[in-house]
Amino acid sequence: MKINHIYSGSSLDILKTLPTESVDMCITSPPYWGLRDYVSDGQLGLEPTLQEYINKLCYIFDEVKRVLKPEGTCWVNLGDTYGGANSRASFGGRARFGTKREGTYQKGQDKSLCQVPSHFAIEMTNRGWILRNEIIWHKPNCMPTSVKDRFTVDFEKLFFFTKSKKYWFEKQFEPLTESSDVYYRKMLRKNKQYNTKKPYLKNTPYCSKHNQANLVSQTDPHRQEFDIKSMNHTLQKGRNKRCVWRIPTKPYKGAHFAAYPPDLIETPIKAGCPDGGIVLDPFMGSGTTGVVSKQQNKNYIGIELNEEYINIA
Repeated sequence: MKINHIYSGSSLDILKTLPTESVDMCITSPPYWGLRDYVSDGQLGLEPTLQEYINKLCYIFDEVKRVLKPEGTCWVNLGDTYGGANSRASFGGRARFGTKREGTYQKGQDKSLCQVPSHFAIEMTNRGWILRNEIIWHKPNCMPTSVKDRFTVDFEKLFFFTKSKKYWFEKQFEPLTESSDVYYRKMLRKNKQYNTKKPYLKNTPYCSKHNQANLVSQTDPHRQEFDIKSMNHTLQKGRNKRCVWRIPTKPYKGAHFAAYPPDLIETPIKAGCPDGGIVLDPFMGSGTTGVVSKQQNKNYIGIELNEEYINIA
């Protein structure tokens, strides 16, 4: 098995050649369902029905599960589309190199959102994966749309799966909101020996004397007991990272497709792969996964069907 290498070929075929339990993490963004790019007759995304697409995609992730270590994590960014004959309303995922977006015939309710990511996540859990988070990638600079009878979609989903209940994960933090920061600092400054309840619309705030040594660490505003050490830690590091990530899309020089931005996968790779570990991307595309992995002192294995993608990477 070669590391820091992009294999050329079908994801399923290449995965079958990799050793069992040999990679620490998988992160990827599979092709759309209902998009043609004429690279290969057998390419994922050309299936006539959603169920066939989901089945073929999950067969690939069955192999990902085999090559993933027991403590490994798997992160999947998957785009959605709208139903109808020759629908062109696909969004999310990765468009393919040098081709226009031309929809295949899609069965189902005309104009209805197909909910491809939801169907995928359900089938993955049916196959034994543990779904830990459904992360929303909010795109503030999303592509405008000409439709007049629905809202513009400005997000995609990033699923966080694990192979087993015990897995490698490094907690990630984000800055406190301004209001939370002010609140915690007031608590430290004015109530060093008091246990306070934050006021809400329908309750009465109070402050009761409490022994500082007996305070219990809690950062949930619905709890009434706080610990000075815990509050200082929260102020310094921030709070546990939330599940809505505001990350703009970025153009990729020399490419005519939508690659996910490095900022989107920096956190998952930090959280889900130890230093020196191996990150797998079975739909490598332009090579973003490899670049971010090496920046974090981690190795990668990529698989890509399109030779032009490999040349760009």
